[in-house]
Amino acid sequence: MHIGQYELANRVALAPMAGVTDLPFRQLCRQQGAGLIVSEMLTSDQSLWRSKKSMLRLPHADEPGPVSIQIAGGDAQQLANAARINVDLGAQIIDINMGCPAKKVCKRAAGSALLRDEKLVGEILDAVVNAVSVPVTLKFRTGWDPENKNALRIATMAEQAGIQALALHGRTRACRFNGEAEYATIAEVVKTVAIPVFANGDIDTPEKARKVLESTGAGGIMIGRAAQGNPWIFRDTVSYLETGQLPPAPLVGEVFELVLGHLLSLHEFYGAETGVRIARKHLGWYTNNLLGGEEFRQQFNRLDDAAQQQQAVETFFKKLEQVTDRIRFGRYGNVSAAQGTRDGLKGALAA
Repeated sequence: MHIGQYELANRVALAPMAGVTDLPFRQLCRQQGAGLIVSEMLTSDQSLWRSKKSMLRLPHADEPGPVSIQIAGGDAQQLANAARINVDLGAQIIDINMGCPAKKVCKRAAGSALLRDEKLVGEILDAVVNAVSVPVTLKFRTGWDPENKNALRIATMAEQAGIQALALHGRTRACRFNGEAEYATIAEVVKTVAIPVFANGDIDTPEKARKVLESTGAGGIMIGRAAQGNPWIFRDTVSYLETGQLPPAPLVGEVFELVLGHLLSLHEFYGAETGVRIARKHLGWYTNNLLGGEEFRQQFNRLDDAAQQQQAVETFFKKLEQVTDRIRFGRYGNVSAAQGTRDGLKGALAA
């Protein structure tokens, strides 16, 4: 699968998620096999780039490629300028956000709110594509609400403007993340355009990924929320698409090393104070379906020291390793307790 001149390692991508797909998480998902990594969105308003949050999102040169940076905004020239600056900073692909349903984004006539103004959409697409020499992609939704779907028109406009790939979430802006994603519109878009299309929305298992690819004809799939606390979904999905088989669940020791490494990278990237706070949500996701996870989270969320967090993670996984050898995350299975019973596992974690 190609985006412009870049050949992807596979057709499984990490979706951009605000507050989630920061550099430590992107690196982790790439290690687990994601063929394309897209950053969390960066506002196109350069006056806001002085904030600590934006400054952490700006350097791109040290990331392995292709480096895809998502920008968001509602002013065509502002987005074009932001695209140019990010390319100068190392971005190899620019992704335009027309999919975010968040109120604080939409009230600024950005994200999926842009779908209500097709003229402005066209101006933005033309301005950004013409501003940079690297491929430009577009992430969008099927429309503003179920009665106003315009994904086919937007996709056609994007292709004509020179957009190199699309990622389409199978919901409207009004649907947010409620109900089930629908893939019929994605299939129609795939038939309408010649550029690659990533299907997005509710892809939470390797089996679902294959079904969505088969039903839509999409060139690739994009996984978002299902990767939270489960970066192994990329490894599993790539393997399942290639062989029809899931790889063995990761050993508890392997999970511990990955989780601890992620925790340390958060502390280093954000600094101890902010890193400790951000780590809480990630450890909550990692332990959500594990026995003893609820008790662990209650204790972990009260910790305000990096060293204490590290010790808590080590203690939790050492206890877990005493009674089970492997862990399967996600809806395709939780804990595989090859050693000991469920009651034994509970007892060991409580010890």
